[in-house]
Amino acid sequence: MNTVMDIHQILKRLPHRYPLLLVDRVVELEKNVRIQALKNVTINEPFFTGHFPHRPVMPGVLILEAMAQSAALLSFASMDVDPGDDTVVYFAGIDAARFKRPVEPGDQLILEALIDRVRGGIHKYKAKATVAGETVAEAELMCTMRKIGG
Repeated sequence: MNTVMDIHQILKRLPHRYPLLLVDRVVELEKNVRIQALKNVTINEPFFTGHFPHRPVMPGVLILEAMAQSAALLSFASMDVDPGDDTVVYFAGIDAARFKRPVEPGDQLILEALIDRVRGGIHKYKAKATVAGETVAEAELMCTMRKIGG
């Protein structure tokens, strides 16, 4: 897979940091249309110590968050903006979320988001996460961008 955006470029665009930065690389990006990114899931993730100690599984809400972070990267690229430290993308809604199978350490999560529409400051996406070509989660995500601070 080719890299369209590496971790250094992602860190410039998303305010998230460890342990909540959930996108490692962007491999495809078509402005105003779609993005494909990836998250390498490792046993070192802090949530695995408690979710679950004898059968580590990535929490579904974090899979949704990873899809949303990918969608935010798509929106920033589509708008030709570098948000810097003063812009945050907030969830405005999550619809039709479905989880098909657990995500475990060693999996490579492929995150896909398609822009469905942008209206009134609300960005709506159709998002999907896969592992080895198998869908593990999907949802319709709605987000809004806000400036923070002074």
